[in-house]
Amino acid sequence: MAITFRKSFRIFPGVRLNINRRSWSITLGGGHGPHHTISSTGRRTTSMDLPGPLGWRRTTNRRNR
Repeated sequence: MAITFRKSFRIFPGVRLNINRRSWSITLGGGHGPHHTISSTGRRTTSMDLPGPLGWRRTTNRRNR
């Protein structure tokens, strides 16, 4: 069984700092609108909860040059 570490801190209303073993990220938004997440690894994700079991997510990765 793998050991995992993940912690989330609420900095301001609508702003979260997420820390895990390999990276950190900041999530903006929340409530009933879209969430925008920017990771230290360059990943950007936009997601939104939809009614019922549906959800929407779009992820883009930054290319390392």
